[in-house]
Amino acid sequence: MDARFREGLTFDDVLLEPRNAGVVRSGVILKSKLTKKLSLDIPILAAAMDRVSGPEMAIALGKLGGLAVLHRNCSIKEQLAMVQKVKRAKVMIATAVGPADMERALALDKAGVQAIVVDTAHGHSLRAVKSAREIKRRIKAQLIFGNVGTAEGAREAAKFADAIKVGIGPGSICTTRVVAGIGVPQLTAVMDCVAVASKFKIPAIADGGMRYSGDIVKALAAGASAVMLGSMLAGTKEAPGKLVKIKGELYKEYRGMGSFGAMQSGKSRDRYEQKNSKVIVPEGVEALIKYKGPVADVIFQIIGGLRSGMSYIGAETIAAMPKQARFIRITNAGLRESHPHSILISKKAPNY
Repeated sequence: MDARFREGLTFDDVLLEPRNAGVVRSGVILKSKLTKKLSLDIPILAAAMDRVSGPEMAIALGKLGGLAVLHRNCSIKEQLAMVQKVKRAKVMIATAVGPADMERALALDKAGVQAIVVDTAHGHSLRAVKSAREIKRRIKAQLIFGNVGTAEGAREAAKFADAIKVGIGPGSICTTRVVAGIGVPQLTAVMDCVAVASKFKIPAIADGGMRYSGDIVKALAAGASAVMLGSMLAGTKEAPGKLVKIKGELYKEYRGMGSFGAMQSGKSRDRYEQKNSKVIVPEGVEALIKYKGPVADVIFQIIGGLRSGMSYIGAETIAAMPKQARFIRITNAGLRESHPHSILISKKAPNY
């Protein structure tokens, strides 16, 4: 085969084999590294999106042991106001900035946030790397940089970042892969980037592409220290999206930061290097997602699935998951077999 071609896998392509182990669900430890110096009690982050992570999400998820990255699709003043609101809750604070937004980064650092996420669609861009390096040099907060999807991209980021974020186009509302033809299937991207990040002794965060708690288990088993979720949390009460009622059913607004609406209304155009463009070329869509109630209920189900997965493979800690993991590649028939089949579901489960 041509050397330019290689195979990539995502979560639906694999399962984890059960192992003979004495680990029980109630005995696993969920604490995990976020950056070189910061840890989370649960390995869950809410994405830096204006329909996912506002102050209410940051407070609620923070109290559960996770972290919501406050979005940047607003003015610096508005983002600082969100920081002050979250600060009063005494939870960890992380905020997103653009690679070239030094003024925003310095203001947020002065406000005392623990982590700054330098957020761009193409983290292997020379301009983004150069700008992020300069931000790192001038702030006290830990710096998380992304997104990258290859070993080469991870290597550039790992030279200065305290953690890297992995994912090019796997999100449910992202269209980068079909608009630009660019991306790496998320499981392969995570494994490739983790292989590099581990050599630099920094964590890698799997950002996007997860629909079920089992996908989160697979991402962590592939070596990610934590996962970043968008659609899995966007339908919750605490998400900033507007609540909409259609034919008696409740939904919440959800959109990609590369969607037309997000780029037209805020500061996310530079994420896709379209800050000065007269015409917007979207790399995301706007959508509705079913209302799910309080984020605590969603996290309870996610953590339950994670605990179960860890016990099946015999991993007592998040860090032990890659060592215990044995992946098996499955066919489309295996994927069909993995889901409920040959039945009519009469009552919806809260985690499916």
